[in-house]
Amino acid sequence: MTHLWVRAEQRENEERVGLTPAGAADLIKAGLRVTIEQSSVRAIGIEGYKDAGCDIAPENSWPEAPSDAIIFGLKELPEDGTPLHHRHIMFGHAFKGQPTGRILLDRFKAGGGKLYDLEYLVDETGRRVAAFGYWAGYAGAAVTLLCWIAQQKNGIAGPVGVFQSSKALVTDLKAVMEGITIPSALIIGAMGRVGTGAADLLTAMGAPVTKWDMAETASGGPFPEVLAHDLFLNCILARPGTPVFVPASAKTDARALRVIGDIACDPDSDFSPVKVYDRTTTWRDPALRVHNDPPLDVTAIDNLPSMLPVESSEDYAAQLLPSLLTLGSLETGVWARAEATFHDHL
Repeated sequence: MTHLWVRAEQRENEERVGLTPAGAADLIKAGLRVTIEQSSVRAIGIEGYKDAGCDIAPENSWPEAPSDAIIFGLKELPEDGTPLHHRHIMFGHAFKGQPTGRILLDRFKAGGGKLYDLEYLVDETGRRVAAFGYWAGYAGAAVTLLCWIAQQKNGIAGPVGVFQSSKALVTDLKAVMEGITIPSALIIGAMGRVGTGAADLLTAMGAPVTKWDMAETASGGPFPEVLAHDLFLNCILARPGTPVFVPASAKTDARALRVIGDIACDPDSDFSPVKVYDRTTTWRDPALRVHNDPPLDVTAIDNLPSMLPVESSEDYAAQLLPSLLTLGSLETGVWARAEATFHDHL
């Protein structure tokens, strides 16, 4: 019997989960065994999983799970260097040359385990079967606006936190936006999941939005229109051939631009299209000021959907469930493709 073990998340500010109680019930009905770890932070309570028929395990007990269990989580494992002998489903961030990624792969090599990276679960056409992109865009646009609001008050954005719903987020934003000039925004990648979420939030706030996608960036730049908007939101992942949207010179160039929301958030990549910063920002310090006069702030938080943990979990889990239902056939379909990618990088 295929055994899926859903671990508690151990990263700070992470309340999401990739399987809902309803999804767990569907897996059990299909013949899988499902174990759910207790969690002190998960946005979806444990009772629903109990009612669905899941086994319940202590928080963070996955290292002692049966060797044939498939461990499922979202974000990083503790960086303790221990060999990994289980099969893991998670966002590994290990296939793009990241230094910490090489360390993670070495742990799998030492333990004989396997990584099915959620970012590389793709269908026959290469399209991801599940993504948090919409809610990353939605929350990222909200944080970008918070950075703008703080600037208008001659400050810099303070800590951000969790919202119970997108409706609550918009209500709070409108309250703090009262009396503040509505900024203009340019979104690149506006037709994708991330860009759609960003555009929806900005539209809900009454901000005029310019939507660009592949056609508008095909020239390869430069793109003076970016500097002509108050806000710029990058919703395109860095990859070879990606144009530079914000060159290093933008700090001192004449510009209306005041805040960059790098929602794709890949500053370590050589292919990053935003060249004015070199590190991610955090929930505690969401804005990085890269120039003072006039101010230019960058926000680049790498777990933005966690600001809306219930909605983002429910949406993502619904997208992923059809693939989880095929876990009994790891040698085919999305799982076989993900395993091949893992071995290519190992």
